[in-house]
Amino acid sequence: MKDIARQQMSMKVESMDMLNAQIQMEGRASASYLAMASWCDQRGYTRSAEFLYRQSAEEREHMMKIFKFVNDCGGNALSPEIKNIEHDFTSLEEIFETALAQEIEVTRSINNIIAFARKNNDFGVENFLQWFVSEQLEEEKNMRDILDLFELMGSEGVALKLIDERIPVE
Repeated sequence: MKDIARQQMSMKVESMDMLNAQIQMEGRASASYLAMASWCDQRGYTRSAEFLYRQSAEEREHMMKIFKFVNDCGGNALSPEIKNIEHDFTSLEEIFETALAQEIEVTRSINNIIAFARKNNDFGVENFLQWFVSEQLEEEKNMRDILDLFELMGSEGVALKLIDERIPVE
C-alpha cells in the first residue's frame, strides 16, 4: 500500500524528500530563534527577545505549512528531530549575524527545491513555494536592517540599549 500511495502522490518523491528536509530546517530555525530569544531575555534585551520569540513562532508556522502541504499531496511529512541548538552567544550582534546566516541558508534551500521542481515539472511544489520566496526576501531584509544599526551605532555600552529599543516588535 505504501508504494501505491507514493505513486499516486501529486508531487515527485524527490520533491517530498526535499520538502521533508525543509521541514527539518524550519524546525531547527524555530528552535534556534527560541534559544536566541532566551539569551536576549536573560540579558535584558527585551525588544530583541520579543522579536526573536516572534521569529521562532513564524518559523514553526512555515514548518507546519510545508508539513501540511506534503500530507495534502499524498506524501508522508516527517516530524523534525532537533538537536544541537546553540545557546551560547558572545553578543547581541552575533545573534543577528547568526540569524541572517540562518535566513540565507533557508533561502538557498527553498530556491534549490524550486529549481528541482521546475526542472522536473513538479508545478504544484513550485507554485506552493512561491510564497516562501517573498517571505525569505523580507526575512533577510529585516536581519540586514538590524545589523545596519550595529554598524551605525556601534556594539558597546549604551548603543546596545538604543539598538534594542529600535528592534521591530509589531
